[in-house]
Amino acid sequence: MRIIESNSSKIQSQIDQIKQCRAEYDTKEVKYCTLSQDPSKPIPGMTLQESMNLDALTKYMKHLEDKYAEIKQAMLIKYVPAQRKADLDEEMIVLLKRRDVAENLNKKLQFCHQRLQIISQALTSWVKSDMSSPFQDFVEQIQKTKYLQGDQGIVEELMEDDPRRAKEAEIMLHYIERFNELISLGEYEKAACYAANSPRRILRNIGTMNTFKAVGKIRGKPLPLLLFFEAMFITSHAFPCPVDAALTLEGIKCGLSEKRLDLVTNWVTQERLTFSEEAGDVICDYGEQDTYNKAKCLALAQIIYSECGLHKKAILCLCKQGQTHRVMEYIQQLKDFTTDDLLQLLMSCPQVELIQCLTKELNEKQPSLSFGLAILHLFSVDMKKVGIKLLQEINKGGIDAVESLMIDDSFCSIEKWQEVANICSQNGFDKLSNDITSILRSQAAVTEISEEDDAVNLMEHVFW
Repeated sequence: MRIIESNSSKIQSQIDQIKQCRAEYDTKEVKYCTLSQDPSKPIPGMTLQESMNLDALTKYMKHLEDKYAEIKQAMLIKYVPAQRKADLDEEMIVLLKRRDVAENLNKKLQFCHQRLQIISQALTSWVKSDMSSPFQDFVEQIQKTKYLQGDQGIVEELMEDDPRRAKEAEIMLHYIERFNELISLGEYEKAACYAANSPRRILRNIGTMNTFKAVGKIRGKPLPLLLFFEAMFITSHAFPCPVDAALTLEGIKCGLSEKRLDLVTNWVTQERLTFSEEAGDVICDYGEQDTYNKAKCLALAQIIYSECGLHKKAILCLCKQGQTHRVMEYIQQLKDFTTDDLLQLLMSCPQVELIQCLTKELNEKQPSLSFGLAILHLFSVDMKKVGIKLLQEINKGGIDAVESLMIDDSFCSIEKWQEVANICSQNGFDKLSNDITSILRSQAAVTEISEEDDAVNLMEHVFW
């Protein structure tokens, strides 16, 4: 018992001594270290058995000392005070300016030196000659020689010695860097204006468009791609060349996808764009989906098709708008619009009013289309309803109207009119069929032909 009590007292005294040392450490050292770990917790990375081993603790202590020395050395090399960094930045700016000045001066001196060499060579050759020809001819000859040797036109640039070109390159580089900075900051409206007003149109291209397209939609804000096209089309008058066809098409697609037909209308009618057939087709397709604005879309598409020389599609747009008189004026202005084109137009837009205008005289000119051929074509392509409406309108006018129509028709032969009469009879227009037949028989030099007489030329219609 005495031995145990003695050992217990010793252990208790050691514990009290350790507690006293720990209290002194906490008051003097630990209060200044906010990142120190709690000593009562186990040492990270060591097991309980290793934490009780003196050799393992010594080894771990050596590891911590090496790490401390490494961090201290890194702080001296890799890290500098903030004030020192600001001083270094200012010093770097000064050095960069000095470098730019030296480079510009070096370029000027190189230009002058090479130009002097050219002039010196020309002068030497001129002196050695009889000096009968002007000195300027020798300079031009050397320029051509340099160019033929593959100098890539450097002589002309040297003779100009225009330092503004280097300045222009710096401005372009600044524009590109500033544009990328605005994109990274999310200032898409400013970036769009910046790209639209870029010098030499360096940012008015498909690559810039793809940059805005990659941003996508932002909730609560306008589409960045639409902002780009707005800025570019508005500034199109400031450039000598209009916006190319590819960007025009993409801009129209973007505006229609955002349901901004008002913007597309302004672009097509006011701005300097390059139209294409695809652009007109896109607007037509949009009009088919948005029936409320179909008339506007057809008008815009008609403008585009007319600009591109696609007259068939332009006339079709006018027909769909019901502007029959404009269609007739348009057709009369075209010299290469054939009968087949007119029949194809009727298939695309089978309107009774349009067919009536095409088959009547206009401004004392012959009809553009044969009424008989139009009827036969409509019945042959399963457009019977339109053909019947035309027959009803003709039937109302009586035999005089039918006779006037047949006399004015110089394209339809006798046998074709006989086919028209047969069609009228088959569809319940017996009176109209009889009128056509009687008119055919009453014409001079017209006789009834038997089916057995094969020698007669059925295409002959001299009675006209």
